Amino acid sequence: MIRVASVPSSHAYVRHLQPVVGDAVSSGDRSVVVLPDPAPVRVDVPGQWWPPRLLDAQWLAEQTDVHFDVLHVHFGFESFAPEELTRTVDHLRAHRQPLVLTVHDLHNPHFADNADHLGQLDVLVRAADAVITLTAGAAAWIHERWGVEATVVDHPHVVPLERMALPRPASDSFVIGVHAKNLRSNMDPLAVMDAVVEAARSLPDATVRLDIDEDVFESSSHWYSPTVGAKLLDYTSFPDVDVRVHERFDDDALWDYLSSIDVSVLPYRFGTHSGWLEACRDLGTSVVASDCGFHADQASVHSFRMGIDSFDPDTLVAAVRASHADRTPAVDSGFRAEQRQRIAATHAAIYSAVTEEMR
Repeated sequence: MIRVASVPSSHAYVRHLQPVVGDAVSSGDRSVVVLPDPAPVRVDVPGQWWPPRLLDAQWLAEQTDVHFDVLHVHFGFESFAPEELTRTVDHLRAHRQPLVLTVHDLHNPHFADNADHLGQLDVLVRAADAVITLTAGAAAWIHERWGVEATVVDHPHVVPLERMALPRPASDSFVIGVHAKNLRSNMDPLAVMDAVVEAARSLPDATVRLDIDEDVFESSSHWYSPTVGAKLLDYTSFPDVDVRVHERFDDDALWDYLSSIDVSVLPYRFGTHSGWLEACRDLGTSVVASDCGFHADQASVHSFRMGIDSFDPDTLVAAVRASHADRTPAVDSGFRAEQRQRIAATHAAIYSAVTEEMR
């Protein structure tokens, strides 16, 4: 049995790296067990796993009841300076515990200044016994910067398989969705709205739905952004724009939302990969995404030009029109189940290989 300490283990992405319930994936005769997340020092919300204790070298050194064979890092290392991560790597080496790293983000979507993130990756990528990423484009970028060969493994499904199997609601309209969420640093919904409205007005039976998390308007919230929020609310005066402010969707509400729109516009100024994109694929919602990062490598999307300091509205209008002409069918849940088994087997093989190398 290979015991994997995953950072984190409770994230939906990580859960879907594991076999579908009722099936088993093993490497040789050694199955994979993913350990639960250690509780952080302070818990502010249910299910909180961050900042991850497993990246704290001092905490690791003090534990007598935490035993694992592989540390697999996905998210959460932004809480640790490169020097701290170096100490963690040194601890792992001393205890002959291999490090596996999945590079989800080459540019941290929460920070426009990417210097700290790259400094952290400088430590982790070079120290990892195996590196995984989600697209060939990201793998090429990793090789160019660090000279490391990353294994490319597809992003698994995001929406539960049983939810994917439900039929998509019938509709005789074309709804273009822009979800501002909580105005995360890499998102600029305000920049794209005029072009989205222009595209909608050029299409038959098209409307725009603009959603905003209520955190944007709450002064006690970390995401409080009244100026941008007020400008987004101005779109309530547009007869063909449906503006909705609400609490952050839970998973079921998110699946319902994505099933109620025909295309989701992702106004990312920077980024690398997208779980939102995969959820759209699971539910048959087309995606119009900026050409930052490797979204077009990840899946079939309609791209437009947008970066940290640039935006071409004409390409966005064209992309939305293309999404109307070329509707995206939902990915088959059976395919996703089979894909998940392949992904689980690939991870099991990687864990087996790195543990054997440590023997």
